[in-house]
Amino acid sequence: MSESTQMMLGLLLGIVVMIILVSKTKVHTFIALLVAACIAGIIGGMPLIDTTAADGTAVTGLVTAIEEGFGDILSSTGIVIGLGVMMGGILEKSGAAERMAYSFIKAVGKRKEEWALAITGWFISIPVFADSAVVIFAPLCKAMSKVTGKSIVGLALAMASGLQLTHCLVPPTPGPTTAASMLGVDVGQMIIGGALVSIPMLIAAVFYCQYIGKKIYQIPTEDGGYERKEFKSEYIKSMEELDRLMGEKELPGLWVSIAPIIVPLILILMNTVLGLLGISIPAISFIGEPIIALAVGTLISIYGLMAKADTKKVLNIMDDAIKSTGIIMLITGAGGSLGNVIKVSGIGDALGEMVMKFPLPAILIPFLIAALMRIALGSATVAITTAATLSASLMGAISVSPLLMAISCCVGAISFSYFNDSGFWVWNGMFGVSELKDQLRCKTAVSLIMAGIGIIELLLVSMVMH
Repeated sequence: MSESTQMMLGLLLGIVVMIILVSKTKVHTFIALLVAACIAGIIGGMPLIDTTAADGTAVTGLVTAIEEGFGDILSSTGIVIGLGVMMGGILEKSGAAERMAYSFIKAVGKRKEEWALAITGWFISIPVFADSAVVIFAPLCKAMSKVTGKSIVGLALAMASGLQLTHCLVPPTPGPTTAASMLGVDVGQMIIGGALVSIPMLIAAVFYCQYIGKKIYQIPTEDGGYERKEFKSEYIKSMEELDRLMGEKELPGLWVSIAPIIVPLILILMNTVLGLLGISIPAISFIGEPIIALAVGTLISIYGLMAKADTKKVLNIMDDAIKSTGIIMLITGAGGSLGNVIKVSGIGDALGEMVMKFPLPAILIPFLIAALMRIALGSATVAITTAATLSASLMGAISVSPLLMAISCCVGAISFSYFNDSGFWVWNGMFGVSELKDQLRCKTAVSLIMAGIGIIELLLVSMVMH
């Protein structure tokens, strides 16, 4: 058996065992992910502990890869999740989330909530990291579900779809920016091309979100959990009923309600824009980091919305909110462990080399490399970077526009959000999607649908553009 075949077998067995453990046994998802990482690493040929190669270079062992993968993911998402849920608890208990939801619905019109959230996510993820935006907008999604009677699953998935598309396709996010640089594509062209390609993908995603919201009908409860039941059309509230319900409540004003969300977004956007312009202002760079910006937003929510509330009450609200994040962080970190083991073991490189030999239309080669990297490594940004690196070597051998090749890398990276993707676990944890089959029907299915539309677009455009 060749080394690359052995690596592929390790990855396949690891994923199969994980699925069996999660769906058929009492083993927790967190443990199942760690087991999958161990199987993939051991069968893939990794040493169990750190060693030194014959030439004197250090070789990372399986245990170290698991620990580093866990830590790397939580270093970027853990603080964001913690701050986000504390702010979300304040927004929810103060009535600010309901005020935002009601104002949002009045502005866009009843029964268009999925479209409004998808478009919002599409715009927001251009300057803001997608996982951070999921946490920031979770209170709004929950409040819109409560106010309208629509399933939190359909609403939150629509928002996540918009976030995922621009995160993968539109600079200045790291993935598409890197692809443009490696393949010699003008960033302005990449912005326009990525944005245009994403529009049909977003439309298809929203229709699916509307469908799945009826199949997985789940609404937030007052105690912070979720209630799952069979969908009935009478659950959806009319605009007149909404007006009556909101008129009976004493809610904070709109501007003080949205400030905890808007201010962090503005700070992050300022940092992003200055970075693109090559301007360095340390103070803005500092407050524009997601963890600092979210800390500012959390403080605004506390003193803007709960200034007159008892101190103990405010602290209890935040304590209750943070209790739910422990398992989210554990599972997210374990997903990072699996992705890092696959990366360090060389499975990702073996996948890339294998696909280069496939007899495919040239435009689909970058797509397939990125898709396999996404399956293997979990990170869309790493998948795009790897695909662009390998595709750059093909530039002189195939007659495909560099712009299309860059977009193909990005579309491929959208294709498979599942167990080793931190965003997969953040979304499932934030919105109470705990059943394996439901998780696959939501984030995984919608990512495949969007990528499928993207393939069709790439093939059609490649016929007329070289």
